[in-house]
Formats: sequence, C-alpha cells, structure tokens
Amino acid sequence: MFIQTEQTPNPATLKFLPGREVMVSGTADFPSVEQARRSPLAERLFGIEGVTGVFFGTDFITVTKDGDKDWHLLKPAILGAIMEHFTAGKPILVETGAAAATADVGEESEIITQIKELIDTRVRPAVAQDGGDIVFDSFEDGVVFLHMQGSCSGCPSSTATLKSGIENMLKHYIPEVLEVRAV
Repeated sequence: MFIQTEQTPNPATLKFLPGREVMVSGTADFPSVEQARRSPLAERLFGIEGVTGVFFGTDFITVTKDGDKDWHLLKPAILGAIMEHFTAGKPILVETGAAAATADVGEESEIITQIKELIDTRVRPAVAQDGGDIVFDSFEDGVVFLHMQGSCSGCPSSTATLKSGIENMLKHYIPEVLEVRAV
C-alpha cells in the first residue's frame, strides 16, 4: 500500500491519501481524543504523541499536530498506523447514526437551501483539496455561520478564505447574506 502525503495551507496539518476510499459519504471530524471513540483509526492516530486532531474525507485523512512536534518525526508513525488499519480491513467508523453533521431536519427556507447548495458545490470541493471541510451551521439575521473542519480549523488563511472568498461569493448570489462567520 502506497500512501501519499500533501501539505495543506495550515502548517499544523498534513493530508494523507491512502489511495482508496476513506468515507463512503460525508466527512468525520475528531478534534479531540474523546470524540474519536467511534473510530478505531482515529483512536489509533490519537495514540501517537503529538496528534491533536483527525479528519476523514472521501479519499483522504487530515492529521493535525501539536505545534511543538515536527512532521518528520510524526509522519512515519502516522503512515504506519494508517497502513496497518487498511491492510487489516478494519472499519473507519463503528457507529453510523450520529455521524452526519449535515443531516437535514425539517423544512428549510429557500435562502438556507441556496446557501447550502453553493457551499456544497463551490466551496467544499475546493477546501477538500486542502484537506479540510466547511459545513453550514446556521443563518441568522443575514449572517451565515460555518463550521471549519480538518485543515481549515485553525488555519492561518481561514479568515481570508471566509471573508474574501466565501462571503463575497454568497453575497453575490444571495443578497440577503450580509456576513459570514466561523463557529
């Protein structure tokens, strides 16, 4: 098994590409070891000293490290854990019910539907290339609240991405949008 790695705009995160599907649908974010209990792979990665976050995308795994640790020391252990997990055929998640953070419940306004569609079609594919995800949280009084995940969480350029990119695009297509903020 050959696992590629890619740098992300966030120097504290690295993107690992195992060359196979990681998540069948959606994403899974584990910002702490406590939240990693539903994933054998995330738990194993958190067992590596210096790992502070794990994020699963469709075909990639993003790992966040403690600022004091060096990638050249962490990378071999992370690669080994990922390789062993996939070659053993273990599941990525052990529960399926609570994993969907973007599940729609009830009726939504037309504006929220438009916001979600723009984020899903124009924003999420672009940030997935950098090892992260941006998920719609809410829309209140003209303000769109978005949840940053993976390499986007804590990224130095995330504010610029939100304000210059996402906010301008949403304002252009949806006049009711006045501002975009991270949750």
